[in-house]
Amino acid sequence: MSRRLPVAFAAAATALVVLTGCAGTAPSDAGAPSSSAPSTTPGTTAAAAPSTAAGRVLEVRVSGGQVTGDTGRVPVALGEEVTLTVTSDVADEVHVHGYAREAALAPGTPATVRFPADIPGVFEVELHETGTVLLSLQVG
Repeated sequence: MSRRLPVAFAAAATALVVLTGCAGTAPSDAGAPSSSAPSTTPGTTAAAAPSTAAGRVLEVRVSGGQVTGDTGRVPVALGEEVTLTVTSDVADEVHVHGYAREAALAPGTPATVRFPADIPGVFEVELHETGTVLLSLQVG
């Protein structure tokens, strides 16, 4: 009997866990219209956020439960440095799934998360307490 089957199963199970994210997340506000970035609907791809010499810069705002800024599915090149700044009107915690990156949010105070996009795939970024999905990073 081959040992490859259990290894392949474990790899598939790991990929499923990474892509599904935390329980209780809902993409209800992920496609909210924005005045500073193109509006998107869930399952669509946002226009490319600006890339700088320092990498990809993403900005998201949450106010009254509405998410604006770089929302929807945001494409990021594999290996690109990502700087994500989130400002919210409520205390919460920003969580980047698949990268184990988190930052505490205080009302009205921007929180910044920086990391290299070195894992290919699609990863949700959410507010942990409310379960609000901010965006999905499409790394590849």
